Amino acid sequence: MTSKVYLVAQREYLENIRTKAFWIGILLFPVLITAAMVVPTWLEKTKGVRQYAVVDQSGWLLEQVEQRAAMPDLEEVFRSALVKHRAGGAELAELPAELQRIAEQIEGGLKLAGAQPAAAEVDRLEEKIIAGFASVVAGFAGTDGSRIRELLPPEAVTELERLRASIQEWWLALPPGEAEKYGSGLAKSRYQRIEVAGSGPALIEELSRRVGAGDLFAYFVIGDDPVESGEGSRYLSSNLTDTNLQQWFERLASDVVRNRRLAQREIDPETARWVQEPLRFAPSRVSASGQEEEVAVQDRVRQWAPAAFVYLLWISVFTIAQMLLTNTVEEKSNRLMEVLLSSLSPLQLMVGKIVGIAATGLTMLGSWIVFFYLATKYLPRFLGGGDIGFDLSVIATDPIYIGSFVVYFLLGYLLYASFLVGIGSVCNSLKEAQNLMAPITLVLIVPLFAMIPITEDPNGTLAKVLSYVPPFTPFVMMNRAAGPPTTFEYLTTTLLLLVSVAAAMWAAAKVFRIGVLMTGKPPKLTEILRWIRSPVGVVPQRR
Repeated sequence: MTSKVYLVAQREYLENIRTKAFWIGILLFPVLITAAMVVPTWLEKTKGVRQYAVVDQSGWLLEQVEQRAAMPDLEEVFRSALVKHRAGGAELAELPAELQRIAEQIEGGLKLAGAQPAAAEVDRLEEKIIAGFASVVAGFAGTDGSRIRELLPPEAVTELERLRASIQEWWLALPPGEAEKYGSGLAKSRYQRIEVAGSGPALIEELSRRVGAGDLFAYFVIGDDPVESGEGSRYLSSNLTDTNLQQWFERLASDVVRNRRLAQREIDPETARWVQEPLRFAPSRVSASGQEEEVAVQDRVRQWAPAAFVYLLWISVFTIAQMLLTNTVEEKSNRLMEVLLSSLSPLQLMVGKIVGIAATGLTMLGSWIVFFYLATKYLPRFLGGGDIGFDLSVIATDPIYIGSFVVYFLLGYLLYASFLVGIGSVCNSLKEAQNLMAPITLVLIVPLFAMIPITEDPNGTLAKVLSYVPPFTPFVMMNRAAGPPTTFEYLTTTLLLLVSVAAAMWAAAKVFRIGVLMTGKPPKLTEILRWIRSPVGVVPQRR
């Protein structure tokens, strides 16, 4: 029996992997997933620069908004320049002279700021100095600018003030399209203010005409006294869906106005910041040994990683089991089953088909895991995310996740394959099979609906109850892997799933031996149940 099952499995496996469609399908899935992440980012970058105008009736707010807007951009540019300065060589040569000089000043400022502290202290000090340099260059008289003057000796501050004019001149002349070369996500590369002349209703009418003609994306009107109230301040655009420009400008203007209001009430900005600062609780967790551990970013990502594995598991089980169903129906409809059954038993044929398609599924999964590993390792860098502080590919190669994934794929596949091979054996066409697939599809959707609640509470009541429902067990237990479940739960749910697979295979074999040679109208559910209850060798008469 074993040799015949092996021959059937070998035939099923080779028939699938020899086709171009199989390998195209394997490649298509990771390509589509990658495209779903990459294409929106690329499309966002293809959006044109949003040109806008501002009518400042207050006489002061626009200038301070532009100073504040330049600060985060200059911080990113200076940070990027510092990295290239440290790399030296060709990367340093790409920088304009103004940025090379400012990078030298930041490097020198870090050395002048104190002794050699711990690595974390160096990072914090570096960020503080970069923010201070950006504050001074932007002309923003904020706390960061004051701190940089405290950190650096007078001669370094004098040199920075001397560089300020040339950096500002370079920055103002830099076209938005080129700004992205010196830092990612810059507001300057997305938004460009257009100078306007005139005042009063004539100017408003002209700007409205230009917005309607598409020459301007939008324009802002700042009221006479924005500190007192927002009366008279408005935003006009013909595009009601893209509100990024409006939100960006509102956030900057609100910061400036808030500081003015505090100053009018003679409240020191530092005091106001201290009053408004929220109380934050540093997250920690208790390890298996009862010790307190800090929660790092990778720990949070690892907690949500099972959700990605559940999606992949769901697609894998559904795709491979569907492949078995299609294969069974096709071979029955073209009478190939009758030829095969002349040389082996229905049980041998069924088991061979299930094993062969399982091997095909494992080949597909192996390819997807390789793609998944490469994506987690290189895709963040490719998308411009830079160094995120840890290697995502460690999660993709986690032995607990990979081991659980393979085990639950095999058990889940065998369970659903048993259902589908039985359905396929009683159907004469794919249309009939699709009608009978509806209940199974509804069952498969339930783990997807419960995925987020289970990820958030992997050891909660919902997760524990669904773990003991065999059709849901593979998906729910995979979803709980970051919990993780207790050893007892792993053992009992796996044992229950094995018993369920054995029962499903036994029932499928009894249906398959009768249904595979049956023609005509497909049987009803009550008739299929009679087949399952009948002794082996007995074929109940159809009513």
